[in-house]
Amino acid sequence: MSAYKAPLRDLQFNLFELFDYEAHYRSLSGYEEVNAELVTTILNEFDKFCSNILSPLNAVGDEEGCTWSDGEVATPSGFKEAYRQYVEAGWPALANEPAYGGQGLPESLSIVLGEMRGTANWSWGMYPGLSHGAVNTIELHGTDKQKQRFLTPLVEGAWTGTMCLTEAHCGTDLGLLRTKAEAAADGSYQITGTKIFISSGEHDLTENIVHIVLARLPDAPIGVKGISLFIIPKFNVNDDGSIGERNTVRCGSIEHKMGIHGNATCVMNFDEAKGYLLGEPNQGLQAMFTFMNTARIGTALQGIAHMELGYQKSLAYAKDRLQMRSVTGPKNPDGPADPIIVHPDVRRMLLTQKALSEGGRMMVAYTGKLVDVIECTTDEVEKKSAEDMLSFMTPIAKAFLTETGFESANLALQCFGGHGYIKEWGVEQNVRDARIGMLYEGTTGIQALDFIGRKVLGSGGVLLQNFTREIHHFCKENAEVAELQEFIEPLQALNKKWGELTLHIGTKAMENADEAGAASVDYLMFSGYSCLAYFWAKAAFKARAALAAGNSEGEFYEAKLKTARFYYQRILPRTGTCEAAILSGADNVMSLEVEAF
Repeated sequence: MSAYKAPLRDLQFNLFELFDYEAHYRSLSGYEEVNAELVTTILNEFDKFCSNILSPLNAVGDEEGCTWSDGEVATPSGFKEAYRQYVEAGWPALANEPAYGGQGLPESLSIVLGEMRGTANWSWGMYPGLSHGAVNTIELHGTDKQKQRFLTPLVEGAWTGTMCLTEAHCGTDLGLLRTKAEAAADGSYQITGTKIFISSGEHDLTENIVHIVLARLPDAPIGVKGISLFIIPKFNVNDDGSIGERNTVRCGSIEHKMGIHGNATCVMNFDEAKGYLLGEPNQGLQAMFTFMNTARIGTALQGIAHMELGYQKSLAYAKDRLQMRSVTGPKNPDGPADPIIVHPDVRRMLLTQKALSEGGRMMVAYTGKLVDVIECTTDEVEKKSAEDMLSFMTPIAKAFLTETGFESANLALQCFGGHGYIKEWGVEQNVRDARIGMLYEGTTGIQALDFIGRKVLGSGGVLLQNFTREIHHFCKENAEVAELQEFIEPLQALNKKWGELTLHIGTKAMENADEAGAASVDYLMFSGYSCLAYFWAKAAFKARAALAAGNSEGEFYEAKLKTARFYYQRILPRTGTCEAAILSGADNVMSLEVEAF
């Protein structure tokens, strides 16, 4: 079984060539000293931790899973020791505020490390990964006392955080939630209810767990406008910051699930548990979106993680596995057969994984810059522009990258043939682990509705135009570069088609609201393929410039050009299928009577 090794050269290409992160960091107050040398050093060190410590535990977590006993959860062998090393090295604190024990490095760097950690061992990475969303939520919406009480141990990794939304009867429709909060005499609240599907809800890695929980006050309006947000620690915290008595929150059971066995997915019972109102009453869902948006970018990383892991495993196997001869003549004449990488269909599967994983990595690097700007800029216009663009990109990144991540994981398994179906190689685990990405933090269908409804049509097309205008400018700047026309011309046509399809859906939806819903997933996928087309064209531009300058890494840049060409000629035509489905309208989806199914 091949071990994970971080794609450091590709990460460096994105950060310092494609998106010029050095200039980006220099432009942000507090990050002026962050440069390529520092970032490369950090990436190299974290790669050692991921490759040597986390990656070997990936199969262990899958085989052992978590165990539940009387409300307590034990994580798989090695997980606790790995977490101790993670904390001692200071990794949890990397991109957090120094005032709370953080190192004050950019959030975009934390996102890069999130991909590396998740690819090495997604189940393990969920334990510290969710803490970041808890920190962001308390930092933005908490009182000074709450920040002082909870942030430092969360930032340093002494405690972890969770996000508690879902109930048995209410998943997507949070307006139906029943968990209730009653005011206590000391200013705290007593929270009662049951939450399900709570990732990392109980474990043995840290001394305390801080739950961020949605609940309803007694006089709250019905629906989503009556939801409030609360901080509920597993152990109460004394005024001096020390651990107090056990709170009345317990893990009732853990789920037996398809994948991510190494992470505890919990049923959490709150029995008049002591909690603290986070933000304003009845504004909890809005505050929780701070956490959810962090988690959605994290889930986009999950898509890339499974693409990259599957690609690395299937590439190594394809180079080593000998089967049949190439139809154009032996490529391994001294052996009994040729390696399967010589066969066109195996190359198709490998190149699809490569194009989608590297393209997805570009997409996340693009969003990372936006996150930094939002956090650091004092220019309100610049901040609003970045917020709008991130709002537009988030549902695409989350849904498109998890859909293509699952596709890529399956292609990796297919490269192994029957050997991929058995546990020995780890690719069937990768498929199972990848499947959840299209479900949690909003299913693909929900992300698509949010995208077409709120982000595109809800903004009057403004958010879309901001992005398509950027593509237009890129195409215009390179309209006379003959060597790039194989990318520029189809990108221009696609950008125009994107606007036309949006207008078509908007017009039809004014007559029948089901038109938007029926088109939504195809529209989101069309948008995702279009985004990657833009990023691959930019990558081709950079690669051609490097080759023209005689860069010594010619093989790397040639590979970029050829992968861009493969994407444009083999993957991008999928937009035609999306377009045809969109234009077919809602009737073929909605006309069949329920009784006839």
